[in-house]
Amino acid sequence: MRKTGSDGGSAAGEEEAGREVEWEMRPGGMLVQKRRVDPGAAAASEVRVRISYGAAKYEVSVSSLATFGEVKKLLTAETGLQPGEQRLMYRGKERRDGEYLDLCGVKNLSKVVLVQDPTSLERRYVEMRRIAGIQSAQRAISDVSFEVDKLADQVTAIEKSISNGNKVAEVQITTLIELLMRQAVKLDCIPMEGDASSQKKSTGQEGAKVC
Repeated sequence: MRKTGSDGGSAAGEEEAGREVEWEMRPGGMLVQKRRVDPGAAAASEVRVRISYGAAKYEVSVSSLATFGEVKKLLTAETGLQPGEQRLMYRGKERRDGEYLDLCGVKNLSKVVLVQDPTSLERRYVEMRRIAGIQSAQRAISDVSFEVDKLADQVTAIEKSISNGNKVAEVQITTLIELLMRQAVKLDCIPMEGDASSQKKSTGQEGAKVC
């Protein structure tokens, strides 16, 4: 497969026009266009199919007996789109994965238009927002954990001082408690989702031990 700067294309065959498409199920469960066996038909050949995807142009070398689904697999490496996120249009009509190129009239240098499935765009956007939310929560939890660790060090220092018989001002203790409570409130305000949930629980347990 190679990227090309020309969209080119050639006139498609007219065999498809007026013919009712029949389907059959492959052993793997994939529904494909039924192919009629013609003893006099020419052997399979390799064709170059020109793909137009927005401003980008690609060229795919594939067997003339390949399906549009197989073309999608080849395009994944170039476009980053999974087969399920792709829609292939030929002669103004969306083609199903199981349709054969030659039976649809695709010839050498024929042009096929690729568009991204709108529903996949929406799913990708939702997933990006979800991941961004988790990352934001993890950063916030890490900040709280850092502050709790610093306060824990102060609590340890006060405990040692008291065990050594030294007096500690009550205001120092109440201030520490207030600071710990503030961190607990911050932690409660962080939304829990995915990995951030377990991280939040762990930080909350650390804060409880300090108190």
